[in-house]
Amino acid sequence: MAHTRSAHPQIPGLQLALAAALGIALVILASPAMAQRDITGTWIAVIHEDFPERIPGPDMVEYQGLPINEAARQRGLSWDASILSLSVHQCRPHPADYGSRHSHFRVWQEIDPVSQELIAYRFRREWQAPERTIFMDGRPHPSPNAPHTWQGFSTGAWEGDKLKVTTTHLKAGYIRRNGLARSDLATLTEYYYRVGLDRLTVIKIVDDPVYLAEPLIQSSDYRIDLTRRIDAYPCDIVEEVVGLPKGYVPHYLPGQHPSMNEFANKYGLPLDAVLGGAATMYPNYIERRSGRDR
Repeated sequence: MAHTRSAHPQIPGLQLALAAALGIALVILASPAMAQRDITGTWIAVIHEDFPERIPGPDMVEYQGLPINEAARQRGLSWDASILSLSVHQCRPHPADYGSRHSHFRVWQEIDPVSQELIAYRFRREWQAPERTIFMDGRPHPSPNAPHTWQGFSTGAWEGDKLKVTTTHLKAGYIRRNGLARSDLATLTEYYYRVGLDRLTVIKIVDDPVYLAEPLIQSSDYRIDLTRRIDAYPCDIVEEVVGLPKGYVPHYLPGQHPSMNEFANKYGLPLDAVLGGAATMYPNYIERRSGRDR
């Protein structure tokens, strides 16, 4: 019986070659270098999230939904907004962890002129014009005893299409503009994720062993603007309050905050909820609180 010879004896080899080529293509597409999405440009804050927090500012003793501990609460209840009139505070920029929630910013690359490798991303924010460097060349963070600054020391690395930024060496700052403090031992972790061609989402995570019982997680959105300039931001220090005693720092003594119940009464909320804490972040807080009241 005669056997018919295949008309395509090369097909098995062709299939192997195609499979190998497909595998290589998938590896290339999945590699970090291919997944990176450049974040350079001028970005405009999209103020639709937490508008009262990000523009006019929060009320006094409005701490709900924040994972603060008792130390942070007591710091907040001793804080007098008049402290912002002191000269040392008037031209103070937002620290890196709070600045990511406010104002527009520009990002550009610092490139090695010989190797053309990316050394760092440079940031400049509009409000108070702070500049920040995110090193991308693998350098380590300095000793814990190195100087702390408002923008800290930041390093970045790509995780797929998200840029992860880790920041240490921050000066003591705040997590809310109503007196809730953040210590200089805090670590800031951020994820920059570009959505399409014109959107950028920034997720920040603040870990603070001094003032937070759990990590503080918040997100902010931006859109690109090809015409926006980030101009100079001159700031002059003036005497806002006349007649303060030399060396006086505005403050309230324990139990003497005049606005202790103001926000709670305004919105008909229980004071223990308004005073914040990790439990107030979660959806079942009201249910759990109702159980306590029975």
